[in-house]
Amino acid sequence: MSETRPARTSMSAALLVVGGLLAVMWALELLDSVTLNALDSYGIEPRQASDLPNVLWAPLLHFGWAHLISNSVPFLVLGVLTYLSGAVRWVVTTVVSTVVSGLTAWLLSGVGTITAGASGVIFGYLTYLLVRGIFTRRISQILIAVVVFALYGTVLLGVLPGVPGVSWQAHLGGAVGGVIAAYLLHSKESRVR
Repeated sequence: MSETRPARTSMSAALLVVGGLLAVMWALELLDSVTLNALDSYGIEPRQASDLPNVLWAPLLHFGWAHLISNSVPFLVLGVLTYLSGAVRWVVTTVVSTVVSGLTAWLLSGVGTITAGASGVIFGYLTYLLVRGIFTRRISQILIAVVVFALYGTVLLGVLPGVPGVSWQAHLGGAVGGVIAAYLLHSKESRVR
């Protein structure tokens, strides 16, 4: 039986796409600063049907420069690592993590809160990279998971309630989204072998 694999993506393409998306986040935060935080209202308000579309763009918005800066390096590193497994896999992981993270925040966050920021997507990239090796059984992906866990594993504690002002709900949803994306993209690979 012949096997097809997606074409490998170059590092320059990964940096261009993921870095470009990060640049959009920085431009939006600059616009938000100039407009006295007018974009913050486009975050996710829990259980408000009118805010459901905000699930799609809330990851691009941040509550100030410190929030954006803290998300920038993990978004770039984990996003590029995800993108290197293929552009389509990156898109699927990004979209699934965004939607599951946003819907989880929309369903579970406290009344009167607004959720925004890329951390749900970051958790999606993290768990995607951690579990895809389980489905593919490829040593290279398992080794990447070990390195990623060594660097970012303690971040997984962010899926637990505890830190005021941090949306554990979005983190948890993003983490679940990353696992779902890995399953959707790689579970058939383990069955074919």
